[in-house]
Amino acid sequence: MPRYPSLETGDHLEALLRRFPRGVKPLLELHDAIMREASDLDVATRELIAAYVSGLNACAFCYGAHKTMAHAFGVDPGLVETLVQSGPEAAGVDARLIPLLAYVRQITLDPSKSTDAQAEAVYAAGWSEDALYDAVATAALYAYMNRILDGAGIAPKPVFANPSEADLSARRDGDYAGWGRKAGLID
Repeated sequence: MPRYPSLETGDHLEALLRRFPRGVKPLLELHDAIMREASDLDVATRELIAAYVSGLNACAFCYGAHKTMAHAFGVDPGLVETLVQSGPEAAGVDARLIPLLAYVRQITLDPSKSTDAQAEAVYAAGWSEDALYDAVATAALYAYMNRILDGAGIAPKPVFANPSEADLSARRDGDYAGWGRKAGLID
């Protein structure tokens, strides 16, 4: 149930952003910059990180949304679930991703205890500084979004539970600002 009296049960992100429009355009532009611009991390990996962070933070809306987004870009939803429940090694992710996802977990759950050794493990796995920065930026963006959605009491959309191929295709073909324009949130 939404925690703002101006929102109704069943309202989702669009209603929340429509009700509180301050900063929506730069927020969606930031999403595109972090999640869609060229990066050493492909879109699937960044969406996997968004889902992972959201799952660690127990944000049902963002977890569902980004598990679906990651699925749209080829990530098995079962892998995302195992990753959140059991960690990178148990999830069977590519060995190269293990230290990167371990770093993301650390900065999500206890950021002040991240270490140089954890960053060095990311570099030893073959990732660049840019890749680590993009992973951290993705984690930070979704820590913010998790709090916005959970603070508002916004529930997941039903489509997240069982997206059709058309739903997945629409997610692959769009960007965040384009979604905002379609939803009438920005010009």
